[in-house]
Amino acid sequence: MSASPAVLVTGGAGYIGAHCCRALLAGGYTPVVYDNFSTGHRSFVAGALVGGDLADRARLGRAFAQYDIVAVMHFAASSLVGESVADPRKYYTNNLAGTLALLDAMRDAGCHRLVFSSTGAVYGNADSKALPESFACQPINPYGASKWMIERVLQDYRRAYGFASFALRYFNASGADAAGGIGELRDPETHLIPRAMMALQGHIPDFAVFGDDYATPDGTAVRDYIHVTDLAAAHVLALKALLQGHGGGAFNLGTGTGFSVRQILAAIASETGRTVPHVIKPRRPGDPAWLVADPTAAREMLQFRPAHSDLANIVRTAWAWHQQAHPLKAVEAAQLDRNLSPAA
Repeated sequence: MSASPAVLVTGGAGYIGAHCCRALLAGGYTPVVYDNFSTGHRSFVAGALVGGDLADRARLGRAFAQYDIVAVMHFAASSLVGESVADPRKYYTNNLAGTLALLDAMRDAGCHRLVFSSTGAVYGNADSKALPESFACQPINPYGASKWMIERVLQDYRRAYGFASFALRYFNASGADAAGGIGELRDPETHLIPRAMMALQGHIPDFAVFGDDYATPDGTAVRDYIHVTDLAAAHVLALKALLQGHGGGAFNLGTGTGFSVRQILAAIASETGRTVPHVIKPRRPGDPAWLVADPTAAREMLQFRPAHSDLANIVRTAWAWHQQAHPLKAVEAAQLDRNLSPAA
């Protein structure tokens, strides 16, 4: 293995993928970003860049051959719960079929190590208890279902083809790089914390709390928020385990602590000194009341301990990002990325 082994990072120009590329660089690896820029951003890219779509087997094959890829981190996916309910075909095509194309390319190249970006949405409806990996996976929306299907595929590939793979089940990725260079940048933005901050800045007029009648302490949905920098660190730990011969498995990435929507808005008000203007709307289809991780397994096996995920730090880094990354610039950047063809 070379002094700086190359890792293919699909979706490496996106929010989480870009943070992971920076963690790879810091850990002595060479990230090779494979992205079609449908949602990612060229300004986020760190490492080598190979533009392309997962359906382009020839291009994927050339990337594996050119860079002598030792492992893959797979982030490329459609990831909006509401959209998945309205357009499930898009999610099964992009997420499941796209992953199968990637796995074919990996087999062709003789690369059998994969760190997969999964989600806590595979669990579906849950109660207030923190969810262990043994909790039954019964996703309630096509986004979660597509990720669960991929996890099942990876189990079969492990048995049949000798793949070693981690499925890392994120809970709510949040916050931004402390250096301020990258953060949540989507068009349109759908996540709670960035939308609340955009509402504070006056850039969106329709910030809503979806549902205040859940069976939770204050009626709003409860989630486990984990800082994106901690997520990136966990991926590097999983990669190292694969390179040391570990067979992989499914692990939650969360803190074990849940916060309601109202608690998040209160934390934002405390950090910024401003109250987020909002309205109450009905629940959205596909949203469970609770989604909180039991992180014990990742702590014990990967030695993963979140260091940046206290709520105040999540809000502070996100707010710093949004103050310097004007949402109108975000829209312009997204339009520019869509209008540029992938790099050769």
